[in-house]
Amino acid sequence: MNQTVLEKKQVKLSEYPINGMYEKFGGKYVPEVLMPALEELESTYHRLKNDPQFKQELKFYFHHYGGRPTPLYFAKRLTEHVDGAKIYLKREDLVHGGAHKFNNAMGQGLLAKHMGKKRIIAETGAGQHGVAVAMIGAVLGIQTEIYMGKIDMERQALNVHRMKLLGAKVRPVTSGSQTLKDAINEALRDWVTNVTTTHYLIGSVVGPHPFPMIVRDFQSVIGQEIRHQLRELEGKELPDVVVACVGGGSNAAGTFYPFIDDWDVQLIGAEAGGTGTKEGEHGASLSLGSPGVVHGAFSYLMQDSEGQVIETHSISAGLDYPGVGPEHSLWKDVGRVHYCPVTDQQALDALITLSRVEGIIPALESAHAVHLGIEKARELNSDDVVVITISGRGDKDIETIIKVRRPQ
Repeated sequence: MNQTVLEKKQVKLSEYPINGMYEKFGGKYVPEVLMPALEELESTYHRLKNDPQFKQELKFYFHHYGGRPTPLYFAKRLTEHVDGAKIYLKREDLVHGGAHKFNNAMGQGLLAKHMGKKRIIAETGAGQHGVAVAMIGAVLGIQTEIYMGKIDMERQALNVHRMKLLGAKVRPVTSGSQTLKDAINEALRDWVTNVTTTHYLIGSVVGPHPFPMIVRDFQSVIGQEIRHQLRELEGKELPDVVVACVGGGSNAAGTFYPFIDDWDVQLIGAEAGGTGTKEGEHGASLSLGSPGVVHGAFSYLMQDSEGQVIETHSISAGLDYPGVGPEHSLWKDVGRVHYCPVTDQQALDALITLSRVEGIIPALESAHAVHLGIEKARELNSDDVVVITISGRGDKDIETIIKVRRPQ
């Protein structure tokens, strides 16, 4: 599949999903008991997404509770340090809760409320999605329970305490690799058992349709704001390059989607390169994986020769996931987005650079995008513009950073 195929079909990338699919990717590979819940969710979303009252309610919470719009910040000193293109940072780290996860959690929380659900469950890796869901549960008055791998709970202890303080119940997952993959497995088992009263608030553009579409749409506020803000700040309709990190892929999907039909804009996704290219050393599903089924959808993933999901590694808990959203898989196959692994060390170096040059400590996930953004900016001219989405703040990662690289 390539751009020519899409042109022959006269289909824009922004028009996907079509019948719940992104060409061959996506689908609903779930137990039959979940099909009514997915159909209810899809019909509710289509009914409400253009409803003026729902849009106003979402806008209210985005602005007055979440603090949107977030700034598009011209990183002057980083630009001078790199000596290339102008670098702008989309500051999702400044939204309420400290990460882009708020955008989707708020949107889906309101959907759950409109569906009359009494309980919300969620999975979390880095803990930011869990914190966002806990916040939304508190402000909307809905019971929340968060599944989190035991290993992730240890390396993201601060976020565990934040979730509990916000009133959420945190359920440790001790099966498998005890990370995000296993937390999703446990959340799906819970949903199967309690499907009539519970909404599963998936945190990324993964899972069965309509989740990838819904999460992408709620996160697209990121890219929409970038377009508007860049026009005001630079007088440019479009940036030259946009960079975001990709684990499951929600902040990247929300950043890229409003530019997806603008082929002159280069879109770059930073994956977890970990410590190497061997099995278990990385989490670069798009760069080094192959297509298969994981968590209810057909997409790129890390799997062995028998199709079994294999363990991944990343210094960042939010990128330590063996799959990726099906829409990213389509974008990879048509050549619209370039996905590139970034090693743990490269991410750490980029985090230190941004911290010391701009006084902004990014999340380790975001630091992967910072590395690629810096590298790309070095190749371009001073009139070009590179936008890097800072998907979250690095407070949660301080203990990890201290363990692996004590600041000099």
